[in-house]
Amino acid sequence: MLSLCCGALCVAMPGARIAAARGLARAVRGCWPRGVLCYSTAAGGPAVSSPLDGKSREKILTLQSMNPQVRAVEYAVRGPIVLRAGEIESELQRGVVKPFREVIKANIGDAHAMGQQPITFLRQVIALCTYPELMDDPSFPLDAKLRASKILQSCGGQSLGSYSSSQGVRCIRENVAQYIMQRDGGIPADPDNIYLTTGASDGIASILKILVSGEDKSRTGIMIPIPQYPLYSAAISELDAIQVNYYLDEENCWALDVNELRRALYHARDYCNPKVLCIINPGNPTGQVQSRHCIEEVIHFAWEEGLFLLADEVYQDNVYSDNCKFHSFKKVLCEMGPEYFTNVELASFHSTSKGYTGECGYRGGYMEVVNLHRDIAAQLVKMLSVRLCPPVSGQAAMDVVVNPPKPEEESYNRFIREKEAVLSNLAYKAKLTEEIFNQIPGIKCNSLQGAMYAFPRIFIPDKAVQRAKELRMAPDMFYCMQLLEETGICVVPGSGFGQKEGTYHFRMTILPAVEKLKTLLQKVKEFHIKFIDEYS
Repeated sequence: MLSLCCGALCVAMPGARIAAARGLARAVRGCWPRGVLCYSTAAGGPAVSSPLDGKSREKILTLQSMNPQVRAVEYAVRGPIVLRAGEIESELQRGVVKPFREVIKANIGDAHAMGQQPITFLRQVIALCTYPELMDDPSFPLDAKLRASKILQSCGGQSLGSYSSSQGVRCIRENVAQYIMQRDGGIPADPDNIYLTTGASDGIASILKILVSGEDKSRTGIMIPIPQYPLYSAAISELDAIQVNYYLDEENCWALDVNELRRALYHARDYCNPKVLCIINPGNPTGQVQSRHCIEEVIHFAWEEGLFLLADEVYQDNVYSDNCKFHSFKKVLCEMGPEYFTNVELASFHSTSKGYTGECGYRGGYMEVVNLHRDIAAQLVKMLSVRLCPPVSGQAAMDVVVNPPKPEEESYNRFIREKEAVLSNLAYKAKLTEEIFNQIPGIKCNSLQGAMYAFPRIFIPDKAVQRAKELRMAPDMFYCMQLLEETGICVVPGSGFGQKEGTYHFRMTILPAVEKLKTLLQKVKEFHIKFIDEYS
């Protein structure tokens, strides 16, 4: 018997064959890099060991030898504070006494993990697609069965387990195009411009990858909002592109100012080639919803300066303020006239993870790319084909998001009740969070117009700033770590999203159930007052 274990080659056989084995060992020794050759008789005779050189081989992959672009990647949403939260959870399970009984993870927009219930119709369609034998089950409504049947008919072997085309299942792309047309008041959308993706993140990373080129001063610059969602800075680092920051106006409810875009662009042209402008609307982590006038100004700026627009619109269903309305960049672009809609290159993104469905785990999403050069479209499909296709179950979930029950169908009333319950609950929690934060001395929170997060500004005393420096931490990281250790509440420091020098923030999701959110906010209030008192 020949086996390999723990870096040694072990040969076990009857004594009569040891001589032959030694010959094998001499041959293997010439090619086996390091280790020990061991021989033993089946009768339990003495073993003979021969070290090859007595040294262990150095690791090929180390921090010094790994891809430096990957090493440079940071993703605050799942950074050190979240790792510590996991450790504290383990400590609580082992019976370690803490001043709290549970860790409340308010660091990420994971709706179902926070207790939000799935939309029944979506889960019914996915269940039927996954296990078609359920088509005979009378407890499933007819409209869900018809949706599932259409999806399966477009899948190879009528199975969700088959690959789709790299661009995604055709009938689902057609439904996405129909959804966009209805959303945008009849402006047509072409299924060939639709690419189904593994969540919106996959689409954003793919478009950025195909956009990045050049060296030194000609290296692609990518303009991103500050504060930003850390996916953007992480993707830019991984691609070794140049991050170009433009700052949102906190004093004006995180508004986007075209003069600030112009400042950032002209400054960046001294050291790179800015050619991409990223917009997050509604904002993450800031929660602002852009006005139509602002979007028109941004599109004109992109047209004037020759920039490729990326519109991250995954929170388009999450608008809570009565004074705000979601306007898609695609719609505004088309209504600005042919000079714009035939020239400005735009990629816009949506997802199953947010909105009212909160289906993060299915990793469903799409991007619509308009005015892309035909040759580049072919290159994009080629690049996407390397990963074969996005998860087909996620594609099916995206289909339900864009093609929900219609008023005449039997699932409609239940679907509308569930959808409105989720969105009205989020609107209530957005208002509650804003009001309570603004009652705490030393905390200021702008209106939560949309999305799923609060991004309050926090006052940190000089003594606390100095203590953070001694610990080699950003001041808001020190604050958030203390909050975690003393209350069990896990939020993300603003430094992970970017912020103006001398200001401090944290991001927290408003997704916890109302009573738990009230508890969370009360604990933050008590902690903040104690923290200010301790370090003043």
